[in-house]
Amino acid sequence: MAHADTVARLTTLRNEIRRHDNLYYVKDKPEISDTEYDRLFRELIDLERRHPDLVTPDSPTQRVGAPPLEELVKVPHEQPMLSLDSIIDQSEVQAFDQRMKRELETSSVEYSAEPKFDGLSVELRYDHGIFTRGATRGDGTTGEDVTINLRTIRSLPLQLHVQSGFPDHLVVRGEVYMRLDDFQALNRRMTERGDDAFANPRNAASGSLRQLDSTITATRPLVVTCYEIMAASTPVPPTHWDELEMLAQWGLPVPVLRRLCASIDEVMAFHRDTESMRDQLPYEIDGVVVKVNRLEWQARLGMKSRSPRWAIAYKFTPRKEITIVQDIAVSVGRTGTLTPVALLKPVEVGGVTISRATLHNADEVARKDIRVGDTVKVERAGDVIPAVAERVPVPGEQRSPPFCMPDHCPVCGSKVGREGAYFYCTGQLVCGAQLKGAIEHFASKHALNIEGLGKKTVAQLVDEGLVRSLGDLYRLTKADLVQLEGFADRSATLLLESIAGSKTVSLDRFLMGLGIRQVGQHIAKVLAREFSSLEEIMSADRERFQQIREVGPEISESLVAYWSEPRNRDVITQLQGSGVQVAPGMGVHDRRESPLTGQTFVFTGGLDRFTRDEAQRAVEAAGARVASSVSKKTSYLVVGRDPGSKLDQARALGVTVLTEQDFAALIGKDGKGLSSRG
Repeated sequence: MAHADTVARLTTLRNEIRRHDNLYYVKDKPEISDTEYDRLFRELIDLERRHPDLVTPDSPTQRVGAPPLEELVKVPHEQPMLSLDSIIDQSEVQAFDQRMKRELETSSVEYSAEPKFDGLSVELRYDHGIFTRGATRGDGTTGEDVTINLRTIRSLPLQLHVQSGFPDHLVVRGEVYMRLDDFQALNRRMTERGDDAFANPRNAASGSLRQLDSTITATRPLVVTCYEIMAASTPVPPTHWDELEMLAQWGLPVPVLRRLCASIDEVMAFHRDTESMRDQLPYEIDGVVVKVNRLEWQARLGMKSRSPRWAIAYKFTPRKEITIVQDIAVSVGRTGTLTPVALLKPVEVGGVTISRATLHNADEVARKDIRVGDTVKVERAGDVIPAVAERVPVPGEQRSPPFCMPDHCPVCGSKVGREGAYFYCTGQLVCGAQLKGAIEHFASKHALNIEGLGKKTVAQLVDEGLVRSLGDLYRLTKADLVQLEGFADRSATLLLESIAGSKTVSLDRFLMGLGIRQVGQHIAKVLAREFSSLEEIMSADRERFQQIREVGPEISESLVAYWSEPRNRDVITQLQGSGVQVAPGMGVHDRRESPLTGQTFVFTGGLDRFTRDEAQRAVEAAGARVASSVSKKTSYLVVGRDPGSKLDQARALGVTVLTEQDFAALIGKDGKGLSSRG
């Protein structure tokens, strides 16, 4: 095929596939069978494979995901992404209408009403009709760059309709969510794999979109709906209703269920109609968004600090049913948090039979005064998680004593600690409810880094009774492992070698692996720099911990509570008896002052002499820190193979650029000591 013919065929295939994607995912009106669609897609893949130089970023084949990111980068929004004031009472809606009329000095206001999707708000940017960047809402001013993940969503066009007259620059706001049937299917698959299921569709959408590995996002059934033009290089339509029509003309998915209302009475009628059909909708909504339709009037009304004056979220009344609390149990979560749970006389709420409902925490139980035997209203918070809303007083009832949280963990008997409103089990390493999570954390990348000890393997080891504490890991044999599903001689050998290789570990990684509450990667490194040994940390008191600048009262309390539990100390003894050797810390008196103290390093491109983790540890050992992005505060940019845009940013800001060899010399890893280069 001649070059011109190849380009023409690629263009035809891409346009045709985009059209069918829009018909299937946006308009729900497919024209061809899945088999015919697959045939077109395979032809496009084959052509692009033979002509990789002709692959374009907006090609339908570029939705499969990319290599995992190290972190989600923060990006500023072009316009603030505000939240909405929420109201439920009809009187509040009428008061909103009166306020609009008064401030606009008019006798009538036209409103646009549309469903309030229960998902994750996103900013979408198109340049010359091509999708170039997407970000989460974040704090409303700055969000996280999730462009790669958004590209995997089939209902999001990577290129706007060519003949639609779109602006050269366009920023759109939308909502990413998951349809209910897709959510149930995803949870079923996760449960069957032994993974934790999502609590509700919103959590599923948020967790999927914020994945560091976009290939995982690509397997999640996300959809997007767009509802606002945030910025455009050409004038926008005069009304919000026309704005939605324009977005649809450009090929973007917009709310199908919406109504143009001439009065607030019509808004309330739309709210009633929508609430009555919510159980039949294929997606979750929790209300109706009401907006002044004329954009000129929106501009006149302006904004408050966190929300626009011209729009409200008119929420639905949460579904509630009445039943009896038969008992109050205390559930111990994977992180040790104790949660009171009401065991209910079964009741149907929204078509689902509920026999358990969360009471959140002890303060909530006391505030609502919930006791065993009480009659209560139950609601599905977010329409998924059952919760006790309130007590229903019954005349002449004899009530049981007030509920009290236990002093000792109901699973392992360890002492119970408290942080604010939350109680937790202090026996983190010996508590059966926490054991699987404790082992997974102990083996994780930033702790002891035991490869092959993932969630499924840990579950098998605990369920089969092969591991009852962390020390048992180091007593496993090949005979133990080969009896487990998925293990053969080779995989068992590799896991045992990885476990053996973790026996010598740095102090900060060991502390990280213990999973002490409030002690993450950063605080673990602070402690390792401050103390000379694990034993010194174990014997320190609150006053000693609080002498450290980055350790406050809550962290100090958590550390003391952890080491005051004898069972935790027993586990440390068992680990040491199994051959685990914890390297000394730096200690205040052992640290040498480094000329790099307080400096900031950024890395770009591939390194040959170091892994990223090794480079970061070397930087931190020298008293400096590693950042993910280049700024005016960056001291050095270390450039490896195939550097990215960070190199241009560093040059523009006058940041010192180092080769990997320069970096090795600077941190004293080339045998010559620290360099004086600045």
